Amino acid sequence: MKEFVHLHLHTEYSLLDGMCRIEEVTKLAHQYQMPALAITDHGSMHGVIKFYKSAIKNGVKPIIGCELYVAPKSRFEKKTHGIKDASFHLTCLVKDLQGYKNLMKLSSLSYLEGYYYKPRIDKELLSQYSEGLLILSGCLKSEISHYILQDNIEKAMEVIGEYQDIMGKENFYLELMEIGIEEQRKVNRVLVELSKKTSAKLVATNDCHYLKKEDSFSHEILLCIQTGTHLEDPKRMRLSTDEFYFKSPEEMISSFSEIPQAIKNTVEISEKCNVELTFGKYFLPKYPVPEGKDENEYLEELVCKGLREKFGIEAKVPLESKSDNPVIKRVVYELGIIKKMNFSNYFLIIQDFVKEAKKRGIRVGPGRGSAAGSIVAYLLDITEINPLRYGLIFERFLNPARVSMPDIDIDFCDRRREEVIQYLREKYGRTNVAQIATFGTMAARAVVRDVGRALKMSYKEVDRIAKLISPDVGVSLEEEVMRNSDIRNLIESDERVKQLFDISLKLVGLARHASIHAAGIVITERPIPEYAPLFKGPKGEIATQFEMGSIEDIGLLK
Repeated sequence: MKEFVHLHLHTEYSLLDGMCRIEEVTKLAHQYQMPALAITDHGSMHGVIKFYKSAIKNGVKPIIGCELYVAPKSRFEKKTHGIKDASFHLTCLVKDLQGYKNLMKLSSLSYLEGYYYKPRIDKELLSQYSEGLLILSGCLKSEISHYILQDNIEKAMEVIGEYQDIMGKENFYLELMEIGIEEQRKVNRVLVELSKKTSAKLVATNDCHYLKKEDSFSHEILLCIQTGTHLEDPKRMRLSTDEFYFKSPEEMISSFSEIPQAIKNTVEISEKCNVELTFGKYFLPKYPVPEGKDENEYLEELVCKGLREKFGIEAKVPLESKSDNPVIKRVVYELGIIKKMNFSNYFLIIQDFVKEAKKRGIRVGPGRGSAAGSIVAYLLDITEINPLRYGLIFERFLNPARVSMPDIDIDFCDRRREEVIQYLREKYGRTNVAQIATFGTMAARAVVRDVGRALKMSYKEVDRIAKLISPDVGVSLEEEVMRNSDIRNLIESDERVKQLFDISLKLVGLARHASIHAAGIVITERPIPEYAPLFKGPKGEIATQFEMGSIEDIGLLK
């Protein structure tokens, strides 16, 4: 294994800023023989679960982290205090499971309490949730760098002392970068001196935003797309060098040949960071069953009620397991699997809010997907389709040979969906119910238009080129280029069009923006930030930062 670990990395979930695709960067870390790798996206933990699983798969230890935004004073003060974006940057890494939970809480509160331009925490909040965390001082936009560049070394030392007091000296490191920027060189020189005065250890990072050096220009285009500017705009946001790539251990060791301890400390830090997440375990909330009954008995009682109402079968608990009636046989079989897999609570929760919606006159869909194969769902009025009548199979919905959370798709009238969510909040607690994030990606046609605007090509020309690409959802830009001779001819005959497609092919499919899943809701037994970080959607909706797949991975009811 090589003696260097990247501890400051932006994946595509640093939206419209990070270009590192998770699977590609973890594979490259393995190729470089790095023992570990950190994820530190801007202000969010959106990609953490995907990153964790990908790193494990590729034989690299995952280090969970986040580049936090820190308010100059209180997170509740909606003032800039002369600081751009009203916040400083701070690199935060997780050491253990408690640290992981604390980072989720910090990230959630940065959105729910501290949002102003960016999701912000403050030092008070960090003090409250510092256990299990490790802090690196940050990039040029950090508080310490800010004071060094103002030649206020005394204040920089004071801030170092504050973080050492909050975190403990062993959990705070001064972050050095060699990225070809004169201001950073100045910061590095001062940090080396301050390290001696404060006993704060030094660590080398590279603030990676893209994989290869040659991706630098495409990254400039990505920033233009983020800010709605173009390459010819002299005031556009940009990283002023092409050094923000995923450098090899050899390159990093060479860059810090005069400060070898800063390289060694990357491995020291990685050895302190050991979080093991468990998947395949479910965290279901408890449905409040009547006194004296457990969830299995109560579920069976409701099913018996459904048998009487829908089939005219006089049934009582416990159901007769040796009955010749095909309806009873199917019910007993399904209940057996549901109980064995501990999903009685799940069915009780679903039937309860479906019943409440119908009681309020909210239109509810008849049920779709594999849930239509469950007679228990039919008897509980969750679905309106008798699976026996249509020969539908229960195992497609819930299979004891494949342990996975059942997934019942329920459609509510859009206009009154919020009423159902509000009912759930009142029943299970405001902090225990949230919507779910989803991510729009840079689709084939759209990315060509975006890149064309950033290159300042004429609208008419870009529109003509974009219309050569199939409008179908999920179409592959690479396949379109290979398939469509008109596109290939343009690429071969026009250098500008070649550049347009070269960049578009690098950006296509990257996450573009976070929004709210149209139907997904999470309900938990304890406050959601103990399982998943929260954020605020475009309309102020409270949602998990994790998308649907990650929510399933961590075992939450959705």
